[in-house]
Amino acid sequence: MLALPERWKVSAPELIAETFSSRIWKVTREDGSPAIVKDLKPFDDVADELRGEHYLAWRRGEGAVRLLGRDGNRMLLEYAGDRLLSQHLAEHGDDAATMIAAEVMAKLLSASDHVPPADLQPLRERYFSLFRAAKADRDAGADSPYIEAAAIAERLLANPRDVRPLHGDLHHDNILHGRRGWLAIDPKGVFGDPGFDAVNLFYNPLDRDDLCLDPRRIARMSNVFSAVLGQSPSVILDHAIAYGCLSAAWHREDGNVTDEKRELRVAEAIRKVQAHL
Repeated sequence: MLALPERWKVSAPELIAETFSSRIWKVTREDGSPAIVKDLKPFDDVADELRGEHYLAWRRGEGAVRLLGRDGNRMLLEYAGDRLLSQHLAEHGDDAATMIAAEVMAKLLSASDHVPPADLQPLRERYFSLFRAAKADRDAGADSPYIEAAAIAERLLANPRDVRPLHGDLHHDNILHGRRGWLAIDPKGVFGDPGFDAVNLFYNPLDRDDLCLDPRRIARMSNVFSAVLGQSPSVILDHAIAYGCLSAAWHREDGNVTDEKRELRVAEAIRKVQAHL
């Protein structure tokens, strides 16, 4: 049975999801409204989740769910709703979903009067696994997409645009609709170039490679996010290529060959679109 702090004044916990990192409980607040308890498990990357908590506290509900309370490694969160952006995409099309994602992104990147958290992860540190994969391939004399992507990441990191706090993991299953409209959940809490917050959307939904590999979709998304971020479509695609190979490097470290190859295929499709801009 989940034991919750009395000060939260919540009841009727219902386990609605469990991942490698957390258990997600839906609870009822004193006024009868729903809320979420995110109960973190002890795992290697728990710092990611805690940085995300600090990001939510700083964002204060602008574009993201509100952090309502904390107790150790448990968070009490605003209930974002039960309609995923991926569901909206399936019913209303990819263009409609992309515009919603862009609107949420703009809200997340809007100015704040409050001091950002001090512990957000620098974007260079986020790219560690990509740089490690590229070095391993260089040392082995291999010609790999990791080497090219690491060079792109280095170039982006050397010339950042408007560095600020980032969600760090914005995609179709981290954007939900509820009483306050579309809101983001599960941030990682990163600090860097805003172009990084557009990248994961190119690789999602994960079960829609018909979209993710479509050059017309890639070009459309790059134009939409270019308008939001004030960066050229080519730069947006640079971010997307670097991120896709970073994600592939994470899968490589986990021994997940299937997902590694999938991310590299999408990254290559993005590279081909960029070459024709």
